[in-house]
Amino acid sequence: MSPKRYPSVLTSCFCLACFWLNAAANDAVNDAADWTQWRGPNQNGIAQASGLVDDVTWSGGAGSNIRWKNPQAGGISTPVIFNERLYTIVRHQPGTPQDAEKVICLDANTGQQLWENVYNVFLSDVPAERIGWSNVACDPATGNVYALGACCLLQSMDGQTGQTFWSRSLSEEFGMLSTYGGRTNTPVVFEDLVIISGVTTGWDETARPAHRFLAFDKATGALAWVASTRPLPEDTTYSTPVFTIINGQDVMIAGAGDGFLYGMQPRTGNILWSAPISRRGINTSAVVDANGQVYTAHGEENPTGTAMGAVVRIDATRAGLAAASAEVWRTPELTVGKSSPLLVDGRLYVVEDSSHLHVLDAETGNEIGAGLKLGTSMRGSLIYADGKIYACTATGYFHLLKPTEDGIESVYKSRLPRGHEVGGSLAVSKGRLYLPTTEGLYCLAGEGAGDIVSDRNAIATAVDAHPGAVTTDATISHLQLIPAEAIAVPGVALPLRLVAYNAIGQRVETPANATFEVSGDGRVDADHNFVASTDVVGHTAAIVTARFGDHVATSRFRVVPPLPWQFEFSDNGVPVTWIGARYRHEPRKVDGDPVLVKITTIAKGTRSQSWMGSPDMRDYTVTADVKAGAASKLPDIGLIAQRYTLDLMGTNQQLQIRTWPAQNRMARSVSFAWRADTWYSIKFQATSEKGQPVLRGKVWPRGTLEPREWTLTATDPAPNLQGSPGLFGNATNAEIFIDNVGVAANRPAESERVDR
Repeated sequence: MSPKRYPSVLTSCFCLACFWLNAAANDAVNDAADWTQWRGPNQNGIAQASGLVDDVTWSGGAGSNIRWKNPQAGGISTPVIFNERLYTIVRHQPGTPQDAEKVICLDANTGQQLWENVYNVFLSDVPAERIGWSNVACDPATGNVYALGACCLLQSMDGQTGQTFWSRSLSEEFGMLSTYGGRTNTPVVFEDLVIISGVTTGWDETARPAHRFLAFDKATGALAWVASTRPLPEDTTYSTPVFTIINGQDVMIAGAGDGFLYGMQPRTGNILWSAPISRRGINTSAVVDANGQVYTAHGEENPTGTAMGAVVRIDATRAGLAAASAEVWRTPELTVGKSSPLLVDGRLYVVEDSSHLHVLDAETGNEIGAGLKLGTSMRGSLIYADGKIYACTATGYFHLLKPTEDGIESVYKSRLPRGHEVGGSLAVSKGRLYLPTTEGLYCLAGEGAGDIVSDRNAIATAVDAHPGAVTTDATISHLQLIPAEAIAVPGVALPLRLVAYNAIGQRVETPANATFEVSGDGRVDADHNFVASTDVVGHTAAIVTARFGDHVATSRFRVVPPLPWQFEFSDNGVPVTWIGARYRHEPRKVDGDPVLVKITTIAKGTRSQSWMGSPDMRDYTVTADVKAGAASKLPDIGLIAQRYTLDLMGTNQQLQIRTWPAQNRMARSVSFAWRADTWYSIKFQATSEKGQPVLRGKVWPRGTLEPREWTLTATDPAPNLQGSPGLFGNATNAEIFIDNVGVAANRPAESERVDR
């Protein structure tokens, strides 16, 4: 099947019926809903299933329990299954100039690929081996699927066709980090929201790095709310939020990069409580019992002491921002940093990173029995189904385990074929196990497991029968203005929507007589549209405030005018609308003129990117004057255009155009000698010619005549046809000075005229 690179298109409004079903009412529905998200429909790794395989002959042949294997679907992502279809994330055409990432859909009965949605990896340090670290989330209410790419591209896709309904470039719009560590979070769906998180470095008040949670309207992609944890976290993470009901209200529970576990209202983003778990980021997902007891684990330093790793129980029924610690027990020196806990019948099953499985009494934290050594390392998480626990180690050992009175025993163990490593977790649907390996995706089923027959009527009945908790308090406690953030173009109406909630985060009737006010250049018209003033000069910010009584909701807007732009820096430093820049740069005067300086003193920010405009921009030229500070080694200084980087490389004394630095699937370089403490003018043009990008760069000493010829020209067989202009810099070796930044639309046939 040929790859399809779908454009971003806003979908029409979908039915937003609630599919939030509590665990007690789910048993009859789980089998029909399949495995709709990582860790299953109830987010706990437990499947209501029977008749699963109890042995596997990996070589296939007569008597084999391998129903099918798809080598092209191999990877480290955990698949999800819904409505006879399986969805997962894999690498596309590895090692070629088209190397990319994609979401694929398979027929869950046969393994045949039905569609693929291919998207480039751009402006990311993620290595190719960590493509697909995230997992797809399926929305049973609509059949749509949601995926976060390694380059922080969040997409809503049609589960039937793979067409992209909408996409948000979270790096260009919010400064989300895509790091060499490759940790990429998994989206989750709650009612009419899709929620994702990551470490972001935004603009103005969000310029300082923090692990932030962002909730988007699942139908339109509009940002509903943003919630920030403590600033300057030590890590990025891949902890997936879970939903539960505690003390009568819906709660989202998630680990963050600051080492805290958070309880939040999923509809509003209000933080209800937090608990210190680790000094570094939490990568596992929590499990919650029916009594509001939360179990989590980590593999880093504990908040106090020198012990590494712990399993922790939090009593969420008494947790609060002003309350005393709700920690019930902690078992230090269990380094459970990758595999999430499994809770079954009052026992907690946890696997250390070294793959040693321990059984803990959930009430006391005391260990039951001696546990089992499963292999040498473990990345995936345990699942429980058919009275057994299933596990796969990173090095390819497949285990069937059975709980016993004294702990746990091994029922069956086998080794996958050589070269098959396991980074994801098993999924279960209709009597089948789906196992992702680096060499292929397996469907394992015995003879008694029939083909999947989805029961859409049962799903619809479940939606109608369990619409969520009844709202008994109609008192407004919280207002929400949507979008919470956006780019506003002067003179163009941007619709606003006001939503009201009660104290426990339930939707109530929105007041009709709320008032609006604007701080900045713009107004809210009679139809509740924000319209930025056409008199604005340059890039500015506006804050819209909605008021009803004592309740206030605000939205932040970056007012970005049409091209051309010219930035000459004042004492205020970084323009307020720039993403990912203000925290890492400072204003300074050089020879009496104000410039920006990318500083060397922020260890985790010396190598970074920043963006100035919308990710929908295309066909423009970026210019700047740059200088390296005096030092024994030169830094790297660059410009970003249309998701490509033009990098003036200091140590290598080269000029390079690239898009994915960790992989360099396309990278063109020429030698270029330059030195410190000398100003250079740098120019980068991205233009589309017959559907392909042509990228041109040049550098010359400032104050001299601009060269007629381009220093470097490159094309890309897997094109990026849009993206925000920006800056790149690696100031590890020396400070970077920046002045006279400009962006202008390409004139017709400009590139041909320059090249002649």
